Amino acid sequence: MSNNALSQSFKLPTGVTVKNRIAKSALSEGIAEANGRPSEALFNLYDQWGQGGAGILFTGNVMVDKAHLVNANVMIAEDEAFLADYTTMTNKAQASGSHLWMQINHPGRQSPKYLDQAPVSASNVGMPSSLYIQPRPLTEDEIYDLIERYGTAALIAKKSGMKGAQIHGAHGYLVSQFLSPLTNLRKDKWGGSLENRARFVLEIYRNMRKKVGADFPLGIKINSADFQRGAFTEEESMEVIQMLDAEGMDLIEVSGGTYERAAMVGTQQKESTKKREAYFIDFIVKVREKVKSPLMLTGGFRTAETMAKAIENKELDFVGLGRPFCVFPNVAKDLISGAMTDCTVPDLLTGVDKIDMTGMLQTPWHQFQLVRMGKGLPPDPNMDVWYVYEKVTGRKRPV
Repeated sequence: MSNNALSQSFKLPTGVTVKNRIAKSALSEGIAEANGRPSEALFNLYDQWGQGGAGILFTGNVMVDKAHLVNANVMIAEDEAFLADYTTMTNKAQASGSHLWMQINHPGRQSPKYLDQAPVSASNVGMPSSLYIQPRPLTEDEIYDLIERYGTAALIAKKSGMKGAQIHGAHGYLVSQFLSPLTNLRKDKWGGSLENRARFVLEIYRNMRKKVGADFPLGIKINSADFQRGAFTEEESMEVIQMLDAEGMDLIEVSGGTYERAAMVGTQQKESTKKREAYFIDFIVKVREKVKSPLMLTGGFRTAETMAKAIENKELDFVGLGRPFCVFPNVAKDLISGAMTDCTVPDLLTGVDKIDMTGMLQTPWHQFQLVRMGKGLPPDPNMDVWYVYEKVTGRKRPV
């Protein structure tokens, strides 16, 4: 199987051409300044990633409201106060031909209580964890304010020189909370039927498009399903994707799960699915039959052969990789050139079942790699997982 498919350029519906078929899916960096300003560390990180050869680099969560954050030290785009800094980061990321897209998000109920004492959501359905406070339902005026905020962030992305913007509609964040009947119990026009639950994301897209114009690419990351009883289903996801396709979405990225049911990181996948690599490939093949919008799939891809085959079979248009970019910043360039054929990341096992079964060290271990790159250092694939355990928990490793 040739890797030529991965190196092919692709023209988006707006007419913008992306240089190849590999994208760095969004990863929450956690290294912005405390006030949400893009930092020198982010400039260093995106400088490395920009040299790594990806067609598209999606930023991590960029927040639309400083009062509601997904975690500390995330970027914020409420207004143009940080426009010069976003421009600097964009220039670093795009110097070698990659396109930088801003991923725009609001955590809703998934804002930890050490950051948010008054979380909001579609309804008052809380997270099943003492780390979070039960949210209150948004008023209609607040919903319209948020729709404006998403549009403002997209316009900041455009003004900074970025090549696109993406709505985060997956993984249980606010857009996902509106889509799911498990977390959206509203009785007004924003809840109930799927048409009503999808109204929030459709209005966000329309407001973004009005602000940025027809020639600026807009995309969404959406769950194939939430993998919870009574939640957003595959059938509903297909309907919403068709709605977005009809609106003219430029790129639809499919992922899956929420932080209650984390299919997006592979912890809930059957072994047979893992062996097929692409976790949600069966779903995206069905999507391909029904929509015209370009498609991107993130979740599980590890070998160049499988990636190239998916592109050649026209099952999708872009391969999304996340964690491999934390360990191998040049992974796109190396997969395309043949210097790398497998980008499997290290197994992060302590040997203690109680720890390993939860996967609690997976995210911080990879995030620590971003901290290293933010300091201008290369990633450390041999970073001791017990070092991460001690940093995260504040406890010594068990004897």
